[in-house]
Amino acid sequence: MYLAYFLLTFTLSLLTTFGIILLMRRFDIVDKAKTATRKIHKKPIPLGGGLAIFVSTCVMVLIVLSSGGSFSHDIVPRNLLGLFIGGLILMIGGIIDDKYTLRAKHQIIFPILATLSIIGFGIGPHLVSSPFGGTFDLSQWQIHVDGLGTLVVFADMLVFLWLMGMMFTTKFLDGLDGLVSGIVGIGALVIFFLSLQPEWYQPDVAMLAIIFAGAIFGFLVWNFHPAKIFLGEGGSLFTGFMLGVLAIVSGGKIATTLLVVAIPMLDVARVVIRRIQKKKPIYIGDSEHLHFRLLASGLSQRQAVVLLYTISLLFGVSALFLQSKQKLIALIFLFVLMLLIGIWFSRKDSSNL
Repeated sequence: MYLAYFLLTFTLSLLTTFGIILLMRRFDIVDKAKTATRKIHKKPIPLGGGLAIFVSTCVMVLIVLSSGGSFSHDIVPRNLLGLFIGGLILMIGGIIDDKYTLRAKHQIIFPILATLSIIGFGIGPHLVSSPFGGTFDLSQWQIHVDGLGTLVVFADMLVFLWLMGMMFTTKFLDGLDGLVSGIVGIGALVIFFLSLQPEWYQPDVAMLAIIFAGAIFGFLVWNFHPAKIFLGEGGSLFTGFMLGVLAIVSGGKIATTLLVVAIPMLDVARVVIRRIQKKKPIYIGDSEHLHFRLLASGLSQRQAVVLLYTISLLFGVSALFLQSKQKLIALIFLFVLMLLIGIWFSRKDSSNL
C-alpha cells in the first residue's frame, strides 16, 4: 500500500513539475544567472518548483481520504488543515518573491505566518523524550485566550523555533541542483521507516511521510543537475517546513531529523557566525557555505551533492538503530566535526589574505 502511494505521488509530481516548468516560463518567473555572481547556472532556470511538491502532496492526501483511508490517530484532519494553510502561505509568498524579489523583512512574514498556522491548529509535542531517560512535560504552562483557544507556552515556543530553524536551513542550503530536495527526501524516508517500527508504529505519520517523499523525488528528477527547475523561495521553505512538521507529529523525533540535516544546519550556524564576524548582513548570500566550498575544492556539482546525500543517508539510517543517548553522542560528534571544519576554513582564508 505504501509503495503504491509513493509511486502514485512520484508520478503525479513528475508530471506536475513539467507543467510548472512551462507555467513559470510563461510568466517569466525564472532565476536569471546574471543577477548574482555567486550563482553557478549559465542560463535562466524556472523557479516555483516547490509548488509541484505542495500540489502533489495535497492531492494525494485528498485521494487517501476519499478512497476510504483516514488520518485519525497521530494526525487528525485539523492538523492537515493547518498544514495545508501553512503550505499555501509559503507558496503564495514564494511565488511573489520569485517574481518580484522581496526584501528580507518582507520575506520573513510568510514563514512566521506558516508556523503560526501550525501552532494554531494544534500541532505540537507536549512531551519530549530526554536522552538520559524520562520525558520533559511541555504542557505545564498554559494560557487561555478567549476566542483563540489555549496557548501551551513551552510547546508552542519549541514548535516556532524548530520550524523556523528548519525552514531557514533548507532555504540557505538551496545552492546546488538537487541538494535540498535530495536531503529532505532522505529525511522523509527515514521518518517513514521509523514510523513503521513496532515500538513507534504510527501509520498516519508513515502515510504522510511516504507521500511527501514521493512528491520530493518526483520533483528531483527535474531538479537534479543539470536542473530544469529550481525550488524557488516557497519550495526551499516548504521542504524544511514539511520535514519539521513530520518530525513533530511523529512523536517529537527531532533528534532523528537533526541527524539527517545536522551538517546543513550546523553549516548555516557557522556561516551566520562568519557573516557577523565580517560585519556582513546575515541575509546576504555568499560563497561561504560548505557546498560552495566543496565546489571550490575541485568537486563537481554532482560529486558535492552526492557526498552530502551520503552523509545525510548514513546518519539517517543510523538513527533507525540508535537509542536517544546514542543519538545525542552522534549529534555532538557532528557538532565537533563542523567546528573543526569551520576552524580549517578560517585558517585557510587567513592564509590567502
